[in-house]
Amino acid sequence: MTSVISNQSASQNKFEKFKAEKDGLMVKSELEHFAQIGWEAMDETDRDHRLKWLGIFFRPVTPGKFMMRLRMPSGILTSHKMRVLAEIVQRYGEDGNADITTRQNLQLRGIRIEDVPDIFRRLKSAGMTSVQSGMDNVRNITASPIAGLDADELIDVRDLVQQVQNMITNSGDGNPEFTNLPRKFNIAIEGGRDNSIHAEINDIAFVPAFKNDVIGFNVLVGGFFSAKRCAAAEPLDVWVPPEEVVALCRAILEIYRDYGLRANRQKARLMWLIDEWGMGKFRATVETQMGSPLQLLPSKMKWIGTNAITLVYIRRSRLV
Repeated sequence: MTSVISNQSASQNKFEKFKAEKDGLMVKSELEHFAQIGWEAMDETDRDHRLKWLGIFFRPVTPGKFMMRLRMPSGILTSHKMRVLAEIVQRYGEDGNADITTRQNLQLRGIRIEDVPDIFRRLKSAGMTSVQSGMDNVRNITASPIAGLDADELIDVRDLVQQVQNMITNSGDGNPEFTNLPRKFNIAIEGGRDNSIHAEINDIAFVPAFKNDVIGFNVLVGGFFSAKRCAAAEPLDVWVPPEEVVALCRAILEIYRDYGLRANRQKARLMWLIDEWGMGKFRATVETQMGSPLQLLPSKMKWIGTNAITLVYIRRSRLV
C-alpha cells in the first residue's frame, strides 16, 4: 500500500506545500528570534501559519495582538493554573482576555510575540502547553465535564485522556510524528452514561460499554461537520479495553497521516478516507497497524439521560 502523502505530491495545495517545506513544529526553536525581531519582520508563512502548530494565531484584525490556544485535556483547570493564565493576560490590560471554546479549552487574547518565550516557560512550569493545538493537528481531547465526579459514571477517563494527549504531543514538548496530518482531528472519550462528548461529531469517539462484565469502549470513527459536509461518526464495530485506547488512537492517527486525502482540503477529514476504503478495509488496516486483531463489538450500549448536565448532582464520595 502506497502512502497518499507521496501520491499527492504533484497536486499539493498551498498548505501541503508549506508543510513540506518546513514542519510547523520547527518554529518552536525560533521563538526567541521572533521575540527579538517583532511580528512585522517575521516570515509571513511562519507568522500566519506555522505558529499555529504552537497554538499561536496571528489575527489580521488585531495586528500584533496574537491569540494563544491552550491544550486542556478533559477541560481540567486547577486554581493554580488559572492564576498563571490570569497573570499572563493581565499584563495586556483591556486587550488581555480569554475565550472558553467548544472543546473544553481556553484561548488567550492580546498576546504579544515578544512575550511568547516567557509565556511558554510559565506554561511549562505550571504543567500546561499550547503545542499542536491549531491547524492540521489533533485538537483538545474532551471528556465529560464531570468526569471523576459523577457518582453514576461507568469509568473515570481523565487519566486516559491525559495519556492520549501525552502520546500525541510528547507530553507537551511537541511530537513531529503527528504534526503533518491531512487536516484537524478530534478525539473524545466518554466515561459516563450520557453522551456529553457528542460522540457523533468526533473523528474518534470512545463510548463506555461492557463485554463479559468488563468495562471498556465501543469505538466510533469519522465524525465531523463543516460547511461542505456533516457526517456522523460510524461504528468501527470493535470493543477495546481501557489499556488499548492509546494504542488504537496511535494506529488510527498513523493511518490517517500516511493515507489520508490531501489534495482537496474540503475532502481531507478522516471520513473521506473511510468512504473511499470502506469500513471493512479501514478496520483491517487498523488491526495491521496495531499488530493484533481487535475484539468484536458487544451488544450496543444505549445512552442513559440526555445531552444536558444538571448543575446539581450527586458527587462521588471521596476523601480530600
